[in-house]
This record gives sequence, structure tokens and C-alpha cells, in this order.
Amino acid sequence: MYDIIIVGSGPAGLTAAVYARRAGKTVLVIEKETFGGQITYSPKVENFPGFPETSGSDIADRLLAQAMNFGAEIELDRIVGVERAEGGFRLSGESGTYECAALIIASGSKHRQLGIDNEDRLVGRGVSYCAVCDGAFHAGKRVVVVGGGNTALQDAVLLSDICESVTVVQNLSVLTGEACLAGKLKEKKNVSFVFDTVVRSLEGENELSGVGVENTATGEKSVIDADGVFVAIGQVPENEVFAGLCETDERGYIAAGENCETSEPGIFAAGDCRTKTVRQAATACGDGAVAALAACRWTDGAGK
Repeated sequence: MYDIIIVGSGPAGLTAAVYARRAGKTVLVIEKETFGGQITYSPKVENFPGFPETSGSDIADRLLAQAMNFGAEIELDRIVGVERAEGGFRLSGESGTYECAALIIASGSKHRQLGIDNEDRLVGRGVSYCAVCDGAFHAGKRVVVVGGGNTALQDAVLLSDICESVTVVQNLSVLTGEACLAGKLKEKKNVSFVFDTVVRSLEGENELSGVGVENTATGEKSVIDADGVFVAIGQVPENEVFAGLCETDERGYIAAGENCETSEPGIFAAGDCRTKTVRQAATACGDGAVAALAACRWTDGAGK
């Protein structure tokens, strides 16, 4: 029986582990895939406090080492069920069962798909959701980036340095990412923008050969010749296993305010998995600290 179990090892989960351990609580962090979460896919980070310029993987490595140095236990497992148990909660994983007095959900989010024909079939054959992971395979080629937020613009900046051409397809009339990123792209001669446009098809048999698009204002359809497409249209919360345990909103995010408290006493939500307006590494760390302190109060009896 742990005092606190944290599901997820992104900035929110690992910050929570540090705060909970410093408060003297027994802590287990359970991660199903990648320690560090989504930030590990960012090759260049300039807005994390105290680090003028670094990589997401470096931040993740430092956070993980810090949590472990404070004595947090780490387990690689996929949680498939959670239920109330005597004295707290019981979590069922693919590899084992775990119990705790308080639970912090920091499960993060995953890449949103386009949801069109051929998408799954062409993954790894021209369709990608991670420019950091797959960008090098498209060196010297023509690529399309779908999306206009920070992730899409970061991907486009990275790809513009190695690809012959980069076409950014945005469904709105403006880019929604940071102005500094948009400014960098607009200075690149091999980057072009297509606004008010959505992707309707992915062309190609064994490999991607083009991206079919439609202008939502005019209805005009066309195909952009491309060897690769990088989809960056947002995230989907990874909260399926917790959906029946505490309240979520219509998009599946766990309903929790700035105090990180959920509708279920003893369960707290931190980071990208909860309802919030800003999802950044810095705000995730803030969530982790708040959730950990709230969970500590709960285990001390103040919240029971």
C-alpha cells in the first residue's frame, strides 16, 4: 500500500513525485510507454523556466532523475482498471496490481488522428505524427504538415531544415501557434501555407504520394504532391480507463480545476489530462506540485 500512486511520468507526474517524496510519502510512478511524456518529442524547448534553450528529452531525463533521487519508485506497466478498495484504491495493470491511499492521474494525452481512409494503412509509409521521430526519413523530400498550432509549427521548423519543401495545411484562416514560430516559418523560402483547408484523402498504394485537400471557403478540391505528411492537429486525453471513476467533460478530459481535485475524493488530476485552457510543460509542473500537496493533505486525513 503506497501513500500515493501517480499514473503518468510526464512533467506533471514527475513533479508530483518530487513534491510527494519531499513530504515524506511513499510514492509509485506508473508509466506505460515513455518516461517524460510528450515533451520528449520536442527537439528544441525555449520556454521552460531556467533553460534558455534545451531539448524535451533533456528536461524529461532531469525530472526522472530528480524524482528517483528523492526515492520515488518507478514501474513500467499499463493500467487497465481502477477501483475503490479498503483504505483507498486498487489499480490493475497488465503486469501487476497496486494499491494506494491517494491517486494522482497524470496520464497526459496522445496524438489526434485525421480519421480518414488509408490513414492507418499508410502509417510508417509516409504518414507520421512525430517529426522528431520520422523527420530524418524525409530528408530532401516534399512534406505536408497538417495543423496550425505550436506542435505543427515546431514540426514545420524542424522539417524545413532538412526537406525540399514544407506545406503547412491549416483549417483556419490564421495560424494559432506562437508568433515567434510563425515568424521563423514565414522567413523560410521552402515553406508555404494553405489556409481554410482540410485534408480529405491520403493518396498512394504502398507509400504516400499525395494529400487530397478541400478549401472550406470555396469547396475547391486539389491534391498536394507529397512524400510525407505529419499530422499535428491536437491531442486526445488518455483517460479511458478512468472515465467511469471520476467526472470528465465532453472531450474526455478529467474535470478538475486549479486545485487539481476531481469529483472522486482522494483522486487528483494533473497536466494535459485535465480540463484547462493552457497545456504547456510549465503549467504541467505547476499542476504536479498542486496535486501532490493536495494528495499529501488527503493522506494525512485533512481531506477524508
